[in-house]
Amino acid sequence: MEIALAIAIMALGAVVLGAALGFAAIKFKVEGDPLVEKIEAILPQTQCGQCGYPGCKPYAEAIAKSGEEINKCPPGGTEGVQRLADLLGREVKPLDAVEKPKSVAIIDENTCIGCTLCIQACPVDAIVGAAKQMHTIIAPMCTGCELCLPPCPVECIRIEVIPETIDNWKWRYPVTEIKAAPMREAA
Repeated sequence: MEIALAIAIMALGAVVLGAALGFAAIKFKVEGDPLVEKIEAILPQTQCGQCGYPGCKPYAEAIAKSGEEINKCPPGGTEGVQRLADLLGREVKPLDAVEKPKSVAIIDENTCIGCTLCIQACPVDAIVGAAKQMHTIIAPMCTGCELCLPPCPVECIRIEVIPETIDNWKWRYPVTEIKAAPMREAA
């Protein structure tokens, strides 16, 4: 009998707390700015700080709210500037930095001392390893932002350009839709 009463009290408490949390979620819901979310979706999500902001979301907020220039993201490249200009109805300006080819970090595993400083510096968690153990890069996740280079005390990290292959090649010119000419009536 006592166990059943304890279970009933716990169940009632769970229902009351669940209802209170559900009410609070609806009452205090924070709406995000849809424009900021669209801008952030275009940005490459490298969180590298090359634009002068600590990450892609703060840069997207600055573009949407204070009219920040849209040409400050080197990882996004000229294509990113074009997509932002199309979204915002702004003029396309040349990239305000040198556009780098896609690259990936490589760790010389024989030289790595396992200090974890590169892991702490990586904004996209593309480096795995443990203290005093060898580290390695998860190549598909690496954005080539070079933020792992300065903290490495033994300089065992290098950046290599990813060569273009059939798998990663991308058309660089604008794609225009070809429309069929209207049919003329026979005279």
